Amino acid sequence: MSGFQILFALESADAAGLATFHRVAAEALAFDGYAPFNEQALYDLQAGLRTAYLVRVAGREFETGHVPGMPASTGSTSGDGHVGAAATIVVGAALGGRGEIDLVISPEYRRRGFGRTAFRELAATEPNGLTAWSHGDHPAARALAIELRFVAARTLLELRKPLFSADAAPEAGAGASDAAPEAEVAGEAEAAPASGAGASVLGDASISGFRVGVDDSEWVALNALVFTSHPEQGAITEADLAARQAEDWFDADDFLVLRDADGRMIGYNWLKVDGAIGEIYVVGVHPDAAGRGLGRVLMQAGLQRLADAGCTTAALYVEADSLGPVHLYRALGFTDHTVDVQYRRLAG
Repeated sequence: MSGFQILFALESADAAGLATFHRVAAEALAFDGYAPFNEQALYDLQAGLRTAYLVRVAGREFETGHVPGMPASTGSTSGDGHVGAAATIVVGAALGGRGEIDLVISPEYRRRGFGRTAFRELAATEPNGLTAWSHGDHPAARALAIELRFVAARTLLELRKPLFSADAAPEAGAGASDAAPEAEVAGEAEAAPASGAGASVLGDASISGFRVGVDDSEWVALNALVFTSHPEQGAITEADLAARQAEDWFDADDFLVLRDADGRMIGYNWLKVDGAIGEIYVVGVHPDAAGRGLGRVLMQAGLQRLADAGCTTAALYVEADSLGPVHLYRALGFTDHTVDVQYRRLAG
């Protein structure tokens, strides 16, 4: 276990161990209503940039209530009753590497000290600038962050909006700046609905579907420019784009591209249609084209496409301090669903 008392590092070839890792994550998602590991973290794991761990304890820990690394105390047995001392039980899963840790404890094993012990072990392996996500902004995670001298550094909002096929595209209302676009959307493959105010905003620009193998490098460059200050989105490479294109949910017609009269890409919306909840994956407008309402037009086109695809809810993620985009999404009818907080460890 590489010196760990409660963590077990998984090799990339350990198919059974990784299956258990994903099972723990899926069970937590079903119980909590939000995923314990974000998409980028799982892509990094797949690319070999991060390490997956299982949080494992021996059956005797349930016999005594003792957690490795913690003072011995009297506790209850597992929900399944008596567990033999020789048994090894997986009680959680974690990701480490790249200066970031993510951790989840299975619902039935929470409030036993396993999370604290596992977090301490993971934190000891990472540099001072270590960050950790609390998905769902769980009170226990806040308390642990304070105890271990972590402070909140970023807040990520998940916003949702009900969709109705008859009027999925909202009426034009008070606009918001396109200066700092953040979210996720997509639109019509051939031509997005562009009547009324939308048509006047578009002018000579047009919307069409993404062309795989043709638009890749131009989109990566534009995305990096739009999200120059965003640590994850702005760092996406052509290899990262190709990995997403290989996913079952990817559909080039759900990747809306806005071009000016000269054919230059000046905006985009990318939808992830996978079930009843359609995610507005990422939306961006070139800084030179900002302030013209193009972000709103792309959002409206994306919402209409999601409704046409049979989605009943639209979801998106946005940094809480991106005031322009947050205002736009709220004006379009999005409301808070969950809050994720990234904590950073204080130096010293």
